[in-house]
Amino acid sequence: MSDTSAPSTGSEPIRVFILDDHEVVRRGVRDLLEAEEGIAVVGEASDARQALARVPATRPQVAVLDVRLGDDAGGDHAGIEVCRELRARMPELVCLMLTSFDDDEALFDAIMAGAAGYVLKQINGADLVSAVRTVASGTSMLDPRTTARVMARLRGGGPADSRPAEPEQPSVLDRLSPREREILDLIGEGLTNREIAERLYLAEKTVKNRISAILSKLGVGRRIQAAMMAGRLRERSS
Repeated sequence: MSDTSAPSTGSEPIRVFILDDHEVVRRGVRDLLEAEEGIAVVGEASDARQALARVPATRPQVAVLDVRLGDDAGGDHAGIEVCRELRARMPELVCLMLTSFDDDEALFDAIMAGAAGYVLKQINGADLVSAVRTVASGTSMLDPRTTARVMARLRGGGPADSRPAEPEQPSVLDRLSPREREILDLIGEGLTNREIAERLYLAEKTVKNRISAILSKLGVGRRIQAAMMAGRLRERSS
């Protein structure tokens, strides 16, 4: 089965690694992906220890990670800790989280760990393949509605307030210029680069470069992380 609308990845297939503690699910995902043109499954694991050992050796582009690994010390969010560790070791790796539960806290943790996407196991096969292709192309699977849910959770306080303290200093945003702060606010509204460019009368390439600078100054890897950090800091300073 081929997807003519999928982004071109050149002659090389998308290299995928799968982590899931259920063998039937893991094999099912592997069979599904291996049946697709332009996708190659280069490895799999059933627990966090195996994944952390095997992923660097197989050098995948995309890691499909189960959020909950029943036998791991990390408990319900063990797969998210794997994502965090792998992204620290391999910043170029793209992580797609797979879960049976629609859990806002896990969604928040996954985003802050650097995940590019978060999908439920109830997803149909074609949509999972599309999700893998999407994140491999560099596009986030987190749409504005998802962002809005997480932002609402942050504004409501609760468990999210127990995140590590390092990015929580109000001075973090002082690193940004007034124009960068303006762009960051528009990212938080869910606007695309093109929409931001139109709103601020800038070239789209200029916006892209500014966003790269914003991410670097804030010490995060993805724009949604930057937007959520800004939202939390604004709430705390208000």
